[in-house]
Amino acid sequence: MVDEAPLPPLGTVGLLRWAWRQLTSMRTALILLFCLAVAAIPGSVFPQRGTNPLKVNDWLANNPTAGPILDRLGFFDVYSSPWFSAVYLLLFVSLVGCVVPRMGQHWRAMRTPPPPAPRRLLRLSEAREFRSTDDADHVLAEAQRWLRSHRWRVREGTDADGARWLAAEKGYLRETGNLVFHLALLVVLVAVGYGGLFGWKGNVIVREGDGFSDTLTQYDAWGGGRFVDPSALPPFSFTLDKFDVDFERSEAQRGAPRLFAAHVTYRDTPTSPAESITVGVNEPLSVDGAKVFLVGHGYAPHFIVKDSTGAVVFDDSVVFLPQDGNFTSTGVIKVPAADPSFGFSALFLPTAAVDDVRGPHSTFPAADYPAAFMSAWTGDLGLDSGVPQSVYSLDTSRMTQLGLESLLPGDTWTLPDGKGSIELVGYERWASFQIAHDPGKELALAGAVLAILGLMGSLFIRRRRVWVKVWAAEPTGTLVHVAGLSKTEAPGLAPEVADLARAAGEESDDQHPAG
Repeated sequence: MVDEAPLPPLGTVGLLRWAWRQLTSMRTALILLFCLAVAAIPGSVFPQRGTNPLKVNDWLANNPTAGPILDRLGFFDVYSSPWFSAVYLLLFVSLVGCVVPRMGQHWRAMRTPPPPAPRRLLRLSEAREFRSTDDADHVLAEAQRWLRSHRWRVREGTDADGARWLAAEKGYLRETGNLVFHLALLVVLVAVGYGGLFGWKGNVIVREGDGFSDTLTQYDAWGGGRFVDPSALPPFSFTLDKFDVDFERSEAQRGAPRLFAAHVTYRDTPTSPAESITVGVNEPLSVDGAKVFLVGHGYAPHFIVKDSTGAVVFDDSVVFLPQDGNFTSTGVIKVPAADPSFGFSALFLPTAAVDDVRGPHSTFPAADYPAAFMSAWTGDLGLDSGVPQSVYSLDTSRMTQLGLESLLPGDTWTLPDGKGSIELVGYERWASFQIAHDPGKELALAGAVLAILGLMGSLFIRRRRVWVKVWAAEPTGTLVHVAGLSKTEAPGLAPEVADLARAAGEESDDQHPAG
């Protein structure tokens, strides 16, 4: 047995070439596209800071073990995470390296004439043989006229044995559609990247009667691209005049929202005249390149807190966060102005009910029977510790509980030992807005449309070739062979070959058997 010679070393350049060929192969592009889809799944499963930071905070508070780990891995900001960006960039490079060379190959193929007729046309699956009483020139002229009238590219030639032939090809746009589809994917990737670098978005909760100015300090949460200057945000502002919501009361869809609209007054600039508009679901406010979307709503009960001397130390409405579809809402009131400080954790129930299983809860999202269930605390709120606190949570580790009470609108709870009182005055509504500037969305839409058009072209356009070959065979007439070849399994080639044969002078439909 002869030993095989060892392969030469690959070398650095050879290794780089091999890696580039692997990265720019269509198989790798498909794998990366699948990986990108898988990497986007956590963005749909877990709440994202860019769209709902409040839910992110709640998720972290409810999952103290897994939450910090997932947060460090970027699961709550998936589309800005390093691992998602890595897959995104690899897919972009792979598509560029795959598509650009194919564009040059396709351009050369479109300029290349159809190939000559094979020597044995009758071996093709779609082939016909017949004799015509017309001369060869007339047969070829009629066949060429039919082909050109049906938008075939035609080439004429002569074999070494004297046979004359026509070669025609059609369906080049199939590959064009394929390239357009992949180019459209590149356009979408560029649009997403451009929007991520130059776009921004933020979230803010606005109570009825309150306003918002587009400055960084007004946002509850804000995130911008690398090339966004937060100090150069558009100087618009708006006021939430009224929030309307109505719910279905029939048994079939009880509690489903039927009306969901925020009536706002806005200004493009501080000196612009005020304009009124209604912001609804899928009906955002467009102002100065940004869009204001209505994404949520809830209740803000109004409380008045007095200290032991009867002085008012708190008089305001407080945003409570809904916990279920019936708007069972939680919130806290912090009163550092009192001596000692007060803290209240509470449930606000639009339609209050109490049972032994669920305890206090709301049975309907509308405020049919509003009530608040309060827990009062006194002591150190921890506001001077230097550790940031959420306005939606109360640290009771250094506080003493004073008691529990339920309040209806207008009720006052006098705290034990004459420490003060709290009154539930009523409630207001609040609306949550997402304000976003996405400069790449129009380009992404154009890419999506191009992708659909390109995919339709690659799926429905058929690539095929036909040939006509003639021999002058006096005195028996002209011998004619007609055959076709399809690049796909799509039907339709046989009728075209039959029509071409009739145009060339065939009088019967008898097809020569493949042989």
